[in-house]
Amino acid sequence: MPILGIIASQNRPRTFTVDYLVVAGGGGGNYGGGGAGGFRSTVGSTGGGGSLESALSCALSTNFTVTVGASGAGAAPQVVAGDGSTSTFSTISSTGGGGGGGQNAAGDPVAPFIHGRTGGSGGGGYTASGNGGAKTASPVQGFDGGAGASTGATIGSGAGGGASAVGAAGTTSNGGAGGNGFSTDITGSSVTRGGGGGGGGQTTGGAGGSGGGGAGSAGSAAATNGSENLGGGGGGAYDGTRGNGGSGVVILRYADTITITIGAGLTGTESGASGGYKRATITAGTGNVSWA
Repeated sequence: MPILGIIASQNRPRTFTVDYLVVAGGGGGNYGGGGAGGFRSTVGSTGGGGSLESALSCALSTNFTVTVGASGAGAAPQVVAGDGSTSTFSTISSTGGGGGGGQNAAGDPVAPFIHGRTGGSGGGGYTASGNGGAKTASPVQGFDGGAGASTGATIGSGAGGGASAVGAAGTTSNGGAGGNGFSTDITGSSVTRGGGGGGGGQTTGGAGGSGGGGAGSAGSAAATNGSENLGGGGGGAYDGTRGNGGSGVVILRYADTITITIGAGLTGTESGASGGYKRATITAGTGNVSWA
């Protein structure tokens, strides 16, 4: 190496900071909508009204683990909806969204209702007796799911919570609207992620929350899946197919003087330099990243 190159290499900082957005997989719908995946960010806003996260100090030529959370499955009748899976970057973990609430096994006298499940954001409830799920308590990453409503056999289920708002409660025969997500510009352009799934209803399904939340459906119509790589919750349905949640994403922002290596097992890309930064967007898998 030329002498100037050796001097430049020796003077190069060994540590640097990484901004991140870590969004977990969204929960699947049941009668109630699925909750959005947990949303943790150092840029713009972080989920659940919590304090903005702090950038991580990282070292060159060091491996850091990344996992992109998968979606939760929508429920078959009388089956618990799937929770979304956790997304991670190094020490930062975002919890998967909670699955929507529904009806338990026929004739079960002890637990006739499946409550909306706890998650990064909580899943929506089936009826007033099957309440919406709670958000992850610490660190806060999203909002609660909405409760269902019922009058006799008339059902309107609650919606999944989103990164920026609670899921709306169902009203008699109408599903609630999913909680909205948050918009961040960590990639250099503004994108909204982390919307909750709308609740199912006999008359009207609830709208999905902004940021990839799937719409709920009415009657025998199928609900909508949450959007992939936005961490949206799946829509709930009254008597149709319930929506799956959307997968999560991990986005990393760092100085444009260094370059990332995205290891085996991960799917992702690095952007060109812009505004003093490069960004890596990782959309699937588990593996290591490092910088040089």
